[in-house]
Amino acid sequence: MFARQSSTIISLCFIIFIGFSQTAIAEDDIDRARAARNPTTPANILRQLAKNENAEIRQNVARNRRAPADLLFQLAHDPEESIRITVITNTATDEQTQLYLVNDKSQQVRSVLARYEYTSPAVMDKLSQDKAVDVRIEVAQNWNTSLATLKKMTKDNFAEVSQAASHELTKRQLEEK
Repeated sequence: MFARQSSTIISLCFIIFIGFSQTAIAEDDIDRARAARNPTTPANILRQLAKNENAEIRQNVARNRRAPADLLFQLAHDPEESIRITVITNTATDEQTQLYLVNDKSQQVRSVLARYEYTSPAVMDKLSQDKAVDVRIEVAQNWNTSLATLKKMTKDNFAEVSQAASHELTKRQLEEK
């Protein structure tokens, strides 16, 4: 009887300990996520947080406008598509990182890059040759696409792309007048 009671007590203590441990881990993750998105968090801490297994924490680092360019480049390699997309929409992301993402395996990532208003004209030029028609249409509709790229796109094999490029060229010409 005594052995059975002590086994039950040990089991209960273990369950309580596990519950407290999981709560502590959850609270730590909340604190880490908060630090990851805080623009005053030092770069060395952001670098550590970018290695966290929790995708939300890595995404908050990718969102942080004070994240160093090389750290954003590192996060552009993340296996999570949402983190790569977040890197695109961070205004601190440099052209080198954008150029890397031009070749992303995810059409969704490339589409966001083509739509983003701060994507560089050089990146738009590369994206204008994307294999996905939808990405090329996004490039044709982006105000940051150069006139030279738009002119090339008017000769695209897909009518939707060439029409979008022609429409954007006409719109810009009317705005200049």
